[in-house]
Amino acid sequence: MERAFLNRAEAGRLLAEKLDKYAGRKDVIVLGLPRGGVPVAYEVAKRLRAPLDVFIVRKLGVPGFEELAAGAIASGGVRVLNEEVMRAIPYADEAIEAVTARETTELERRERIYREGRPPPELRDRIAILVDDGLATGATMRAAVKALRQNGAAKVVVAVPVGPPDTCLELEQLADETTCLSTPPFFQAVGQYYEDFSQTSDEDVRELLRQDAQRPPGLGEQEQE
Repeated sequence: MERAFLNRAEAGRLLAEKLDKYAGRKDVIVLGLPRGGVPVAYEVAKRLRAPLDVFIVRKLGVPGFEELAAGAIASGGVRVLNEEVMRAIPYADEAIEAVTARETTELERRERIYREGRPPPELRDRIAILVDDGLATGATMRAAVKALRQNGAAKVVVAVPVGPPDTCLELEQLADETTCLSTPPFFQAVGQYYEDFSQTSDEDVRELLRQDAQRPPGLGEQEQE
């Protein structure tokens, strides 16, 4: 197995090195996919001297096999479905409508608690860098890319520390630019490439967003040290 990242913060710092061309640009925003993508995105935003926000995406798990993604929903009412999985589900439309309703409620809850009254960011005509702690099926990231296109982002960049080769290739074709630091051929799960893959809590997400909001605009890690 390829070398594991120590934790999400280290993965974010390594990922940021590959995105240096976006440092200091006023039209860049870094969007972390909660929850695990936010600690990675925090390090990216700090190095690039760019604002950080969350972009909330919820997987639509197959009833009874929740780890299998039938699709995903994202902020802004976007839904992406995996037609191959849908064809294999009995009464698929009814089942996924029920899952969509439940996950929409959770998405709206997270919007409220993470932003703490702050409005969603303006994404039109901006370069949006979407960050997660890794890719598996890519369903949530595909939904996020589609949603950003609908929101008028000028450029959509996907940036992750690790993902299977076929998923990273698929995202390369979907996004304007994709950076996958590691694409191990025998990929099983994102967590196997981290020494510390402990769960990120809602409060962890809120705290990182608060810390970023206190960073003066355009100030990165070098200036803060």
